[in-house]
Amino acid sequence: MEQIDSAPNVPEMPRGRFPGRLDDKARLKVPTAFAQFFNSLPERKLFLTSLDRITASLYPIAEWRVNEKFFDNYHADPDAAALILFNAQDLGGDVEMDSQNRITVHPDLRRELKLENTELHLIPVKGHVDILTDEQYQEMRRKSAASTTDALRSMKTAGLR
Repeated sequence: MEQIDSAPNVPEMPRGRFPGRLDDKARLKVPTAFAQFFNSLPERKLFLTSLDRITASLYPIAEWRVNEKFFDNYHADPDAAALILFNAQDLGGDVEMDSQNRITVHPDLRRELKLENTELHLIPVKGHVDILTDEQYQEMRRKSAASTTDALRSMKTAGLR
């Protein structure tokens, strides 16, 4: 059996989907599993933004810095990089969790992405958390249901266990 390496005491992003909702003061209560993960990091600062103007993304600041370096060094399509970075800066901002594990979602982001008055779904993806509205989440569920069989067969052929 192949052994999986794991470094001791290195925080891991939680797995799975977690529910959320903005309160009347535009604060998102960060689910406990994510709050524990973020609180275990050396820096408490987070970056909340959207790269595509559709889905919100919550990055630990160290993870966002990796993206900033990527933008600096991405030369294959400088115009694309400039557009995506513009989205991130236009809709983004630094946030920190308060003592009750809430973050305030700034007005431009919550209005453009229609995050108010809807159920939200928090899903970990590559070191950050994507925040989907219920409409986005249900669309992804429909797409998944329609094409899972072929996708899973392909992935298993490639080595998925």
